[in-house]
Amino acid sequence: MRTTKRYTNTTFTHRVDHDGGRHRSAKAASSPRVCAGCRALYRNKRWTAGGQGPAPRPLEPAARPAHVLCPACRMGAEGLFSGEVRVSGAFVAEHHAEVETLLKREAERAAEDNPTSRILTLNSPAPDKLCVTTTTEHLAKRLGQALAKAYQGEVHYGFSHGNKFAHVTWSRTS
Repeated sequence: MRTTKRYTNTTFTHRVDHDGGRHRSAKAASSPRVCAGCRALYRNKRWTAGGQGPAPRPLEPAARPAHVLCPACRMGAEGLFSGEVRVSGAFVAEHHAEVETLLKREAERAAEDNPTSRILTLNSPAPDKLCVTTTTEHLAKRLGQALAKAYQGEVHYGFSHGNKFAHVTWSRTS
Protein backbone atom coordinates (compact mmCIF):
# COMPACT_ATOMS: atom_id res chain seq x y z
CA MET A 1 0.00 0.00 0.00
CA ARG A 2 1.44 3.34 -1.01
CA THR A 3 1.19 6.39 1.12
CA THR A 4 0.77 9.98 0.03
CA LYS A 5 3.07 11.23 2.75
CA ARG A 6 6.33 12.54 1.39
CA TYR A 7 9.52 11.00 2.71
CA THR A 8 11.45 13.20 5.09
CA ASN A 9 14.68 12.52 6.86
CA THR A 10 13.87 14.51 9.98
CA THR A 11 15.31 11.82 12.20
CA PHE A 12 18.73 12.59 10.78
CA THR A 13 18.55 16.31 10.10
CA HIS A 14 17.05 17.27 13.46
CA ARG A 15 19.33 15.16 15.60
CA VAL A 16 20.68 17.21 18.47
CA ASP A 17 24.29 16.67 19.46
CA HIS A 18 24.57 18.04 22.97
CA ASP A 19 28.29 17.31 23.29
CA GLY A 20 29.22 18.27 19.75
CA GLY A 21 32.32 20.42 19.64
CA ARG A 22 32.82 20.33 23.40
CA HIS A 23 36.39 19.15 22.86
CA ARG A 24 37.12 22.27 20.82
CA SER A 25 38.02 25.58 22.33
CA ALA A 26 36.45 28.85 21.38
CA LYS A 27 37.50 30.26 18.04
CA ALA A 28 41.24 30.60 18.40
CA ALA A 29 43.00 33.85 17.87
CA SER A 30 45.53 34.22 15.11
CA SER A 31 48.33 34.77 17.60
CA PRO A 32 50.57 31.78 18.38
CA ARG A 33 49.95 29.81 21.56
CA VAL A 34 51.96 27.30 23.56
CA CYS A 35 50.44 24.54 25.63
CA ALA A 36 51.43 24.89 29.26
CA GLY A 37 51.15 21.12 29.75
CA CYS A 38 52.89 19.45 26.81
CA ARG A 39 54.63 22.46 25.16
CA ALA A 40 52.84 21.91 21.83
CA LEU A 41 52.67 25.01 19.62
CA TYR A 42 49.46 26.35 18.05
CA ARG A 43 50.25 28.32 14.92
CA ASN A 44 48.43 28.79 11.60
CA LYS A 45 45.35 26.94 12.95
CA ARG A 46 47.31 23.77 13.78
CA TRP A 47 48.76 22.17 16.89
CA THR A 48 52.28 20.90 16.28
CA ALA A 49 54.78 19.24 18.57
CA GLY A 50 57.87 21.24 19.38
CA GLY A 51 60.53 21.03 16.69
CA GLN A 52 58.39 19.28 14.06
CA GLY A 53 57.43 20.41 10.60
CA PRO A 54 59.05 23.09 8.48
CA ALA A 55 61.08 25.74 10.23
CA PRO A 56 58.64 28.46 11.28
CA ARG A 57 59.29 32.11 10.74
CA PRO A 58 60.69 33.79 13.84
CA LEU A 59 58.07 35.38 16.05
CA GLU A 60 57.85 39.13 16.27
CA PRO A 61 58.57 40.44 19.76
CA ALA A 62 55.00 41.68 20.08
CA ALA A 63 53.60 38.25 19.12
CA ARG A 64 55.07 36.11 21.88
CA PRO A 65 52.95 33.01 22.37
CA ALA A 66 50.32 32.93 25.07
CA HIS A 67 50.27 29.94 27.41
CA VAL A 68 47.08 27.89 27.17
CA LEU A 69 46.10 24.22 27.38
CA CYS A 70 45.88 22.24 24.14
CA PRO A 71 42.70 20.18 23.55
CA ALA A 72 44.41 16.96 24.69
CA CYS A 73 45.71 18.41 27.95
CA ARG A 74 42.34 20.03 28.61
CA MET A 75 40.56 16.69 28.06
CA GLY A 76 42.96 15.03 30.50
CA ALA A 77 42.41 17.74 33.11
CA GLU A 78 38.61 17.52 32.77
CA GLY A 79 38.59 13.71 32.73
CA LEU A 80 37.03 13.51 29.26
CA PHE A 81 38.03 11.05 26.58
CA SER A 82 36.91 10.23 23.03
CA GLY A 83 38.09 6.65 22.69
CA GLU A 84 38.18 3.55 24.81
CA VAL A 85 40.09 0.35 24.08
CA ARG A 86 39.45 -2.77 26.16
CA VAL A 87 41.94 -5.60 25.79
CA SER A 88 41.24 -8.99 27.35
CA GLY A 89 42.02 -12.68 27.21
CA ALA A 90 44.53 -15.27 28.37
CA PHE A 91 47.02 -13.96 25.80
CA VAL A 92 47.13 -10.62 27.62
CA ALA A 93 47.94 -12.30 30.93
CA GLU A 94 50.92 -14.08 29.35
CA HIS A 95 52.21 -11.11 27.29
CA HIS A 96 51.10 -8.14 29.38
CA ALA A 97 54.30 -6.09 29.00
CA GLU A 98 54.50 -6.69 25.24
CA VAL A 99 50.92 -5.55 24.68
CA GLU A 100 51.44 -2.40 26.78
CA THR A 101 54.62 -1.58 24.87
CA LEU A 102 52.84 -2.04 21.54
CA LEU A 103 50.04 0.32 22.60
CA LYS A 104 52.45 2.99 23.86
CA ARG A 105 54.62 2.88 20.74
CA GLU A 106 51.63 3.05 18.43
CA ALA A 107 50.40 6.11 20.35
CA GLU A 108 53.85 7.71 19.95
CA ARG A 109 53.70 7.12 16.19
CA ALA A 110 50.20 8.63 16.07
CA ALA A 111 51.43 11.68 17.98
CA GLU A 112 53.91 12.38 15.19
CA ASP A 113 50.97 13.04 12.87
CA ASN A 114 48.71 14.68 15.45
CA PRO A 115 50.21 15.85 18.76
CA THR A 116 46.75 16.09 20.34
CA SER A 117 46.26 12.36 19.82
CA ARG A 118 47.47 10.56 22.92
CA ILE A 119 46.71 7.96 25.55
CA LEU A 120 45.15 9.50 28.65
CA THR A 121 45.03 6.41 30.88
CA LEU A 122 46.34 2.88 30.59
CA ASN A 123 45.39 0.69 33.51
CA SER A 124 45.02 -2.99 34.27
CA PRO A 125 41.91 -3.85 36.33
CA ALA A 126 42.83 -7.57 36.22
CA PRO A 127 45.89 -9.60 35.11
CA ASP A 128 44.18 -10.55 31.85
CA LYS A 129 42.67 -7.12 31.05
CA LEU A 130 43.81 -3.67 29.96
CA CYS A 131 41.72 -0.53 29.66
CA VAL A 132 43.00 2.39 27.60
CA THR A 133 41.36 5.80 27.15
CA THR A 134 42.42 8.11 24.32
CA THR A 135 41.90 11.73 23.34
CA THR A 136 40.67 10.91 19.83
CA GLU A 137 38.47 8.21 18.38
CA HIS A 138 41.00 7.77 15.58
CA LEU A 139 43.71 6.71 18.02
CA ALA A 140 41.39 4.13 19.61
CA LYS A 141 40.71 2.64 16.18
CA ARG A 142 44.42 2.71 15.34
CA LEU A 143 45.31 0.87 18.57
CA GLY A 144 42.73 -1.82 17.79
CA GLN A 145 44.13 -2.23 14.28
CA ALA A 146 47.69 -2.50 15.64
CA LEU A 147 46.65 -5.21 18.10
CA ALA A 148 44.84 -7.17 15.39
CA LYS A 149 47.77 -6.90 13.02
CA ALA A 150 50.42 -7.87 15.56
CA TYR A 151 48.63 -10.55 17.58
CA GLN A 152 45.54 -11.49 15.52
CA GLY A 153 42.57 -12.12 17.86
CA GLU A 154 39.08 -10.66 17.59
CA VAL A 155 38.58 -6.94 17.37
CA HIS A 156 35.25 -5.09 17.39
CA TYR A 157 34.73 -1.41 16.70
CA GLY A 158 31.80 0.64 17.93
CA PHE A 159 31.29 4.27 17.02
CA SER A 160 28.80 6.63 18.60
CA HIS A 161 26.30 8.11 16.21
CA GLY A 162 25.51 11.19 18.26
CA ASN A 163 28.96 12.38 19.29
CA LYS A 164 32.57 11.57 18.52
CA PHE A 165 33.36 8.44 20.52
CA ALA A 166 34.88 5.06 19.66
CA HIS A 167 34.70 1.89 21.73
CA VAL A 168 37.14 -0.83 20.66
CA THR A 169 37.35 -4.30 22.17
CA TRP A 170 40.13 -6.77 21.38
CA SER A 171 40.45 -10.27 22.79
CA ARG A 172 42.50 -13.39 22.25
CA THR A 173 42.17 -16.54 24.31
CA SER A 174 45.41 -18.33 23.49
